[in-house]
Amino acid sequence: MLNLASDNYAPVHPEVMAAVGAANHGAAVSYGDDPVSARLQERAAEVFGDRARIFPVLNGTGANVVSLMAVTPRWGGVVTSDAAHVHTDENGAPERVGGLKLLTVPSTHGRIGPEAVDRWVGDLGDVHRAQPAVLSLTQATELGTVYPVADLKLLADAAHAAGLRVHMDGSRLANAAATLGVGLREITTDVGVDILSLGAAKNGGMLGEAVVVLADDDGPTGPAAAVPYLRKATMQLASKTRFLSAQLLALLGEPGTPASGSGDGAPLWLRNAERSNAMAARLRAGIEAAGLTADGGVHGGSGDRPDAAGSVRISRPTEANVVFATLPRAAADRVRAHARFYDWSPGESADRVEVRWMCAWDTTEEDVDGFVRALAEAL
Repeated sequence: MLNLASDNYAPVHPEVMAAVGAANHGAAVSYGDDPVSARLQERAAEVFGDRARIFPVLNGTGANVVSLMAVTPRWGGVVTSDAAHVHTDENGAPERVGGLKLLTVPSTHGRIGPEAVDRWVGDLGDVHRAQPAVLSLTQATELGTVYPVADLKLLADAAHAAGLRVHMDGSRLANAAATLGVGLREITTDVGVDILSLGAAKNGGMLGEAVVVLADDDGPTGPAAAVPYLRKATMQLASKTRFLSAQLLALLGEPGTPASGSGDGAPLWLRNAERSNAMAARLRAGIEAAGLTADGGVHGGSGDRPDAAGSVRISRPTEANVVFATLPRAAADRVRAHARFYDWSPGESADRVEVRWMCAWDTTEEDVDGFVRALAEAL
């Protein structure tokens, strides 16, 4: 069955699997003091800047919790979108494990603006309120949108002006960079992000993500000094870290190779992200070209054109590797015989539902075109 449910469903990319196999020879010092992890640190400095420090962890939730704890005091709060993964899909881990107060603000298709900082800075100095300490952004967002470079800079500048650090949940950072046509540094270090949760599993990895400290005060309590202890205390330190590092290194590229590029010479993170993004764009274009959207209706076998209520409506911008749409619930249930996908929210009426169709690095043109045909039949 076709997977349009999640890029987490995708298999491990063969180059990542080969890198894990290559690391599986002989003994190596545990907990990250191994040659593969040393090369990963060298590569992180090339990709994100000389001061970058990278710490592999076991999963995305762990990356977010460790990152936020590293830049937030015990009395601090995290300003973030109401759609943020840390708020909606981590079972309260930032609160339960990190002891952090999440200070949410309304978003538009997952994105927020500098006014998000303004909403909470009035609480600074008020002993009765959690003190805003960090702004957390997701790139690409949970709703498939991408922050332009200039918008990220405005957000980071607003946060820093108020004395807040900036965290980025980059579980799909590669997809955002591919959309914008920039390198990873241009949408992290260069715009003022202080600490990054770097995704891998959604872009061809097996398991594991990373915390990347981009800006540090170099003190004994700064983020780079704190993360090793937080990683252990939150059960995110793998004994055989070399296998996490090998995956990240396969995606980022070995030291000395280009940090970006095009075609076969591009690093794996970019090749995979460009592929999944292109398949989402193809999916949306295919739906529109087939006349399945509200503008064109749906042509049935008899040649009759059903009204717009029986059609697909693209519900959010398609800027990364996902298409959101609403359609009749009955049609959604019928097309599940062809592909697995998730309902996202209620539709415009009781008989309609918003769904999420997520493409991955292994999604093919044939997959997309076959799904469009199945969707037409279901409608």
